[in-house]
Amino acid sequence: MAEEIKRLMAAHGIEVFVHHVNDAEPKGLPTADLFIFGSPTHFGKAPGNVVRFLKKLDLPPGTKYAVFATCSAARPDRKTGRMPTEDELEKLRRTIPMMDEQLSAKGMKKLAEMKVFVQPEQMKGPLEEGWQEIVKTFVARVLERT
Repeated sequence: MAEEIKRLMAAHGIEVFVHHVNDAEPKGLPTADLFIFGSPTHFGKAPGNVVRFLKKLDLPPGTKYAVFATCSAARPDRKTGRMPTEDELEKLRRTIPMMDEQLSAKGMKKLAEMKVFVQPEQMKGPLEEGWQEIVKTFVARVLERT
């Protein structure tokens, strides 16, 4: 998804650099007009390395950001066959709220968020059909707010 965001932003003449949190230094990021942070969802939460990176992040208050996460699509309970409610699903999709908590505590300004769903039968993908349109809408929202 990060590469698709990069491609779509480049089509608007915007230079984008993609870095994995394990390869970036949270206290030494270059200045930018906008930071976009993305994360998978593991067992309902952002992975520890993402949370640690965001906790250590050193960006000035007012810095603009957007976030995205991949989440498992809804699936029926294996025993009962009952589909979870939206409230139940949101409790299992805490990645974006966890990221927002860290970033807003630093005084950063959120511009947009996006969830893209992974097919429920697979932990690591593939993404559900139509994900490119969701990314396109996200990029459009980011561009109109920057």
